[in-house]
Amino acid sequence: MTKDRRHLMRDSHEDQRTADQVPQTPQTMSPSYRLAFADEQFLLRDDLRPVRWQLELLKPELLMNEAGVNSTVVLFGGARIPEPARKVTARTQTLADLSAFYEEARRFAHRVTEWSLETGGTENVIVTGGGPGVMEAGNRGAQEAGGRSVGLNIVLPHEQAPNPYVTPELAFNFHYFAIRKMHFLMRAKAVCVFPGGFGTLDELFEALTLIQTGRMKRVPFLLFGRDFWERIVNWEALAEAGTIADEDLQLFKFVETADEAFEAMRSWTHAGERREHIPGREE
Repeated sequence: MTKDRRHLMRDSHEDQRTADQVPQTPQTMSPSYRLAFADEQFLLRDDLRPVRWQLELLKPELLMNEAGVNSTVVLFGGARIPEPARKVTARTQTLADLSAFYEEARRFAHRVTEWSLETGGTENVIVTGGGPGVMEAGNRGAQEAGGRSVGLNIVLPHEQAPNPYVTPELAFNFHYFAIRKMHFLMRAKAVCVFPGGFGTLDELFEALTLIQTGRMKRVPFLLFGRDFWERIVNWEALAEAGTIADEDLQLFKFVETADEAFEAMRSWTHAGERREHIPGREE
């Protein structure tokens, strides 16, 4: 809410303060007497799930609008990928080898953020899942470049507090995976996917499906690490089987380094159409 907005009617803050000051009686102490918007137990009822969905969609939208985050560059990637200095602690040799992508994510986010700051820092803001691994690397690179970045955390049993590089006022926490994924893509001007596990695959294929079906505008879609992704997904087999179209293989591009990704994003080509600038947000 705009701070200097004036109302003729009492607002909810005033009514909440008044409600907190009433004498304690059997009536005022009853849960039924609590103001609905201030009654946590009421808001957590199963029947209120649609309201919670709306709140979870609206809160980050309003706060990002107020912070001037007009567009984003999305980084998806594994939480278990360590920074190179800690690769000796990796659970597998593959994770140790993949630590190189931590540094590429960091460098890429740094370069994108420097580019963003040239035009005021409101466009192409880095957004990650806010956790460790590749996500940490993205937020870290943005901070080291002197810019802001968004972290979209989610409540999980074993994870994940926001990493320390997320801009505090742009650190969000979600209960619903679906709403979180909407916020990843609502402002996206590019999607960059690093090696990862089930969560990364979920994010990758949902975003690709939205683009494939025309529900989302085509944007630069970059997969870091051809060797990893071609071992995980047999892309050509999908096209050969006819379960995707041949042209769907052109929806994304493999890259290996931060510099290659940055240049690919700046000069994204799809179906013969050259785009000198990244397309804007689609309403």
